[in-house]
Amino acid sequence: MLFNSIQFLVFLPLAFAVYWLFNRNLRLQNLFVVAASYVFYGWWDWRFLVLIAFTSAWSYLFGLLPRSKWNVAATLVINLGILGAFKYYNFFVDSWLSLMSGWPTR
Repeated sequence: MLFNSIQFLVFLPLAFAVYWLFNRNLRLQNLFVVAASYVFYGWWDWRFLVLIAFTSAWSYLFGLLPRSKWNVAATLVINLGILGAFKYYNFFVDSWLSLMSGWPTR
């Protein structure tokens, strides 16, 4: 589902309305936002739901631990590392292959 699609035009107001049905219960609101996010993300490609579930669980579990700079750093490294790997993997591979194709071989 893309932001400029008809599906999103239906999904967003519906999700917003359901979110406000839980206005007295912050926990239910938060659980609904997570579930709606999974639906939105899974609509694009269901295979990546494992990835978002992993990062959600990782961040939640580290949020339960006592706050220290090491816990925050570990969470940031994991989440930004996954983001960087998925966002820039092809760029670095293509750049490396272009660089290596210009070198003479024996």
